Amino acid sequence: MQLTVWTYEGPPHVGAMRIATAMQGVHYVLHAPQGDTYADLLFTMIERRGQRPPVTYTTFQARDLGKDTAELFQQAARDAYARFQPQAMLVGASCTAELIQDDPAGLAEAMRLPCPVVALELPSYQRKENWGAAETFYQLARRMCADTVPAPRPDGGRPTANILGPTALGFRHRDDVIEITRLLDRLGIAVNVTAPLGATPADLARLGDADFNICLYPEIADTLCRWLERRFGQKTVRTVPIGHGATRDLIAEVAAIAGVDATVALDTSNLPWWSRSVDSTYLTNKRVFIFGDATHAIAAARVARDELGFEVVGLGCYNREFARDLRVAAALYGVEPLVTDDYLAVEAAIQTLQPELVLGTQMERHIAKRLRIPCAVISAPVHVQDFPARYAPQMGFEGANVLFDTWVHPLVMGLEEHLLTMFRDDFEFSDAGGASHLPSAPLPLAGGVGGGPVSTANYDGTSPPLTPPRAEEDLWSADAERELLKIPFFVRGKARRNTEKFATERNLSTITLDTLYDAKAHYAR
Repeated sequence: MQLTVWTYEGPPHVGAMRIATAMQGVHYVLHAPQGDTYADLLFTMIERRGQRPPVTYTTFQARDLGKDTAELFQQAARDAYARFQPQAMLVGASCTAELIQDDPAGLAEAMRLPCPVVALELPSYQRKENWGAAETFYQLARRMCADTVPAPRPDGGRPTANILGPTALGFRHRDDVIEITRLLDRLGIAVNVTAPLGATPADLARLGDADFNICLYPEIADTLCRWLERRFGQKTVRTVPIGHGATRDLIAEVAAIAGVDATVALDTSNLPWWSRSVDSTYLTNKRVFIFGDATHAIAAARVARDELGFEVVGLGCYNREFARDLRVAAALYGVEPLVTDDYLAVEAAIQTLQPELVLGTQMERHIAKRLRIPCAVISAPVHVQDFPARYAPQMGFEGANVLFDTWVHPLVMGLEEHLLTMFRDDFEFSDAGGASHLPSAPLPLAGGVGGGPVSTANYDGTSPPLTPPRAEEDLWSADAERELLKIPFFVRGKARRNTEKFATERNLSTITLDTLYDAKAHYAR
């Protein structure tokens, strides 16, 4: 395991917690040492849930290792059942407890608890959070509906679908479910079960009753959907409806499977109109770097290029299970795929490509802040600000509106920032004030994409100066850096690239004001 400041995915038992927390009537008994209860904060603090996750920890301590920790686990399981009376129970071990090999599966089976018990074998040192969530969802659903017989549809009844994949701690999953449910209702299709979010074990037993499944989040639901195809012969809709075009594709695919009229689904998105407007030309060919889970990253690339007119210059994901899909998508845009869970590699790619907009996770938000690049969050992992109280889906026609607002506003606000920069000599608009469209930070004077080492003349000590690491940190003179900052932000990256290329071709060790002007004249021919 790699020690790091940030991580894109937690261990697989956190994925299991996401399933248990999303559902009703499920309890998770986790064999874990004292200290592993930190995962509760992910749900109570970041997602702002009104109750803690339905998880009982054994919380053994160092002194317990000389005793019978197996008995400690069994007692915790008995107490959990007596207190919570769950319809089904999950049992497993955290990454630390896995090392002592107490076998929660065998211990739980020997107890003969009066409810279905699903033992989770989640290899913490080979797999990660999304895989853990997918495996937990699959194992629980298979246990509950393996022996069921689908109920026949009543004569004249509406077609029915299962919406599969939304979880707790998912990026806008709650709102996505609302949006897609409304869309299906307009098409005359009823939702049989939405799972795991809001479902009970009894609901999982009814999965076979649906006519087809909608795999809303492949990272979570793909494994189960494949099993349902084999077990009940159900077809699966795999189009992820992020963006206007993908939503229309979903409607067409659903209508073909269910035999309904696709034209009754009203198009309520404003994005197509805006894309045809004069104002949209401002965004044409803006260079965008995209990184996140494979599902959201691939969908975002399509929206960026086909619906907003951006140029995709980088595309990557952190979940290696979907690396093949990511590579196929990257080939469509002619970019090198980036499949990594090392945020430093992502930062290096952003520095190299120098995009004008970053679409990523909360980690890319931090990276973009350091490099002074506009950024919008499109994928988990996310922070509390990405769980808004308002309705803000990513999917469906309303989701396309949300994407437009979220992605375009950082760029538009950047125009205002350029006007403020023009008046930087005025005390109201001094460089020390930082960018109004970015989190407060002193304005860098060298290095980075329009940024680098910071002048500390006005530094008040409340936050660390930003110092993006760059190999060519010493290449630019201070005068040249200050002059570079006078160039509008939306072409500053191109000006920097051209000037550095000009200096390299002429073996110049330092970029001065004259070098900057000479490069400008050279490329203006």
